[in-house]
Amino acid sequence: MTRRRWKTYQPNSLRDALEGCKLYARDRHNLSVERIAELMGLVDHWALYKWIQNGRFPTNLLTPYERVCGINLVSRWMAANNGKLLVDIPTGRNASAGDIQELQARLHEVTGLLMGFYQGRQNADETLAGIQCAMEQLAWHRGNVQQHQQPQFDLE
Repeated sequence: MTRRRWKTYQPNSLRDALEGCKLYARDRHNLSVERIAELMGLVDHWALYKWIQNGRFPTNLLTPYERVCGINLVSRWMAANNGKLLVDIPTGRNASAGDIQELQARLHEVTGLLMGFYQGRQNADETLAGIQCAMEQLAWHRGNVQQHQQPQFDLE
């Protein structure tokens, strides 16, 4: 089984986003559903299984769920589903050569997805997910260039 590329993964449904968060927590942080529920302050981990299974997750627990899992797939899906982009807040730091190469690779990949889609070899969901990720990455660089005049402190 190949590893998911979490940085560019775009969920296609709420249930897929909830499941993706759970899988990320397992893959990257070695957290079980029981441990996620415990860190969220839930008494019963079976409730978490039920919410993920049927997609009816309490809104007030979405942010703690994403924080414990370490990835914001539900927020990404909600933004994309409403025609919005979700962009990390730029800090105004200088971009490294790796940042620019990553952007170039993403744009090249999306161009390939578009060519494949218009030739009938690529499905719409994967193409849209690729376009969404590329636009978010470009929007971050746009904000970073704007913020470069007044950079933030690097507190992380």
